[in-house]
Amino acid sequence: MAKLSEYVKVAEAAEILGVSQGTVRTWAEAGKIPMHKNPANGYRLFRRDDLEKFLKTVARPVSSQKKPKG
Repeated sequence: MAKLSEYVKVAEAAEILGVSQGTVRTWAEAGKIPMHKNPANGYRLFRRDDLEKFLKTVARPVSSQKKPKG
């Protein structure tokens, strides 16, 4: 069974992903990132490992070359 320390709430998940809390909620409800709900209070919880995997799938390399103007 996973330890509670492996999970984060919406605010910390947003910080890890670099997006707003609303975006995290939207992505979770759409099934883009796995979400668990605390049965006691209904809080959304996210596993750190799941967030890291999600980041790897959406990460794009930054190009060091500038596009030509015009």
